[in-house]
Amino acid sequence: MRRFVAVIIILACTQFAHAALDEDKLGKAQGYPMGTAKNWFFDESVRVGSFTAQGEIPGIANGSVNVLSPSDNPMPLPHAKEEPPYRWAVGNKKDLSVADYLSRQRIMGLLIIKDGVIQLERYQYERKPEHRFLSNSMAKSIVSLAIGIALREGKIKSLDDRADHYAPKLAGTLFGETTIRNLLRMASGARYTEEYDGKDDAARFSAAIQREGIEGAARIVTEREYPQGIRFSYNSAHTHVLSAVLRGATGMSVSEYLTPRLWKAIGAETSALWRTDKTGLEMAGGNFNATLRDYGRLGIVLANDGVRPDDPQRKEIVPREYLLDATDWRRVPEIFQPGKATPYYGYGSQFWLFPGKQRRFALIGVYGQMIFLDPQLKLVMVQTAANATPKSWKNSLGLEVDAFWRGIVCYYGKW
Repeated sequence: MRRFVAVIIILACTQFAHAALDEDKLGKAQGYPMGTAKNWFFDESVRVGSFTAQGEIPGIANGSVNVLSPSDNPMPLPHAKEEPPYRWAVGNKKDLSVADYLSRQRIMGLLIIKDGVIQLERYQYERKPEHRFLSNSMAKSIVSLAIGIALREGKIKSLDDRADHYAPKLAGTLFGETTIRNLLRMASGARYTEEYDGKDDAARFSAAIQREGIEGAARIVTEREYPQGIRFSYNSAHTHVLSAVLRGATGMSVSEYLTPRLWKAIGAETSALWRTDKTGLEMAGGNFNATLRDYGRLGIVLANDGVRPDDPQRKEIVPREYLLDATDWRRVPEIFQPGKATPYYGYGSQFWLFPGKQRRFALIGVYGQMIFLDPQLKLVMVQTAANATPKSWKNSLGLEVDAFWRGIVCYYGKW
């Protein structure tokens, strides 16, 4: 009998064991090393190590690291007794499992939460719950939340104010003359390329940040391809500039401002790290680092329209109307709606908007960092990854993560 029980335990512990995709390319033999300030973003042999220790890499952008302290009252995250039998399909492949998804994609961490309860939590590439995972552009949505809070507090008077009203060093620049609303919507009209090939305008802007900081770098973008407000064009410089707006409006760094108002308020269990430029200004287009579970806590608050569900007072952390304006495709102008802003997603204020009748939205960063949310179902999926290409739709990840998410949603309801 004891031998039988032992066998069952061994099977239970090993049923999810498998070799992660491309682990040799990603540095397994070297212990998943951390990269340097020069190679951490592009070199896949250090991608896993760098994306889980970016806050510790010296010299990035000649800047430093700001800390967001955790809460004294962490939000509880209980685990379900059993993992649901999620299934998904893509192309002609049917009845695929979670294990299939993990074996097909370079997923470092995967977390699914329903009604505040963890249904699934997995890690690959020797990552663990205590690792802080790099956000990449998921950070943009956090900046949007800061703008919403500053608007509620009256520190920002109107989203139609120009950026240079709050950040005088942006005076005389294209971005300084752009409204906060159009920066949020990626609609400055700036001629700017962001291809992540090391040769684009984003690379030039990053090099300028290293030399001069974000506000100085803003001066290298000088040409509007079209008037502001009439077209979506993704451009991380928009969000970097918003960090300057927030610093000017609040008199604090973004991290200092958000620590009590967001990070502690959501019940984060672990401190978060945010890389800065040489002036101490957060490089807010990315560069935020937090644990998978704390990303999950943020997702829970967003799925509950800005409140912490375990708070009996239901205190509004993020202004509800601002959040709805940012994440409901029906509330954005037609040019930013799904199928218009991009062939698939719409774009709110630094959030990606899914097509469909239900309000579903996402925080998305390059190389596969994502938080997907369905507020009606109180459903959150957090994924951190080390994808082979920066843009997930340039390989199979973009298609398969959407199919996997649809499978999770359909397990609880309808798409």
